[in-house]
Amino acid sequence: MTYLRLFLSFMKIGFCSFGGMTMIPVINDEVLKYGWMTASEVMDIVAVAEMTPGSLGINCATFVGLRAAGISGALCASLGVMMPSLTLSMAAAHFIFRLKGNKFLESAMRGVRPASMGMLAAAAVTLGITTFLPGNGMIAWKQIGIALISGSVLIKGKFSIPKTILFAAVLGLILG
Repeated sequence: MTYLRLFLSFMKIGFCSFGGMTMIPVINDEVLKYGWMTASEVMDIVAVAEMTPGSLGINCATFVGLRAAGISGALCASLGVMMPSLTLSMAAAHFIFRLKGNKFLESAMRGVRPASMGMLAAAAVTLGITTFLPGNGMIAWKQIGIALISGSVLIKGKFSIPKTILFAAVLGLILG
């Protein structure tokens, strides 16, 4: 039953998000709903998934599946998160090539872009609450500092994402 639940949950994640960071709120909801991990463990998984090669969705699915049900669980979750993308990508490619230049398609895409930004903002708020307000009633000032410094080196220093994550890990080690 856990294997089927992992497959279906991550298939839902794949269908309900547009990839990357927009997956985080849905992953968080599904993982917490079934008790596969705690909120702070989900944050750790997201951080590790960003550092490792591959897509965030596949990496999170693999880590959550492994944690919940071993290697078989990792396979089920990974297959589940890939299923919608594969199916929809093949269907979309077919229609996009046939409807290239269509005004309705162009208008629909102008609606999807802001929705993706809204989902990204929701992910940032959800992760920010978990990271900066850890539940002990205190504000995590060190984490806020690391976030601000990391954001600065990412934007102004033009660090790559893996370099920024490594830099943030070193800051975390230094600041304790």
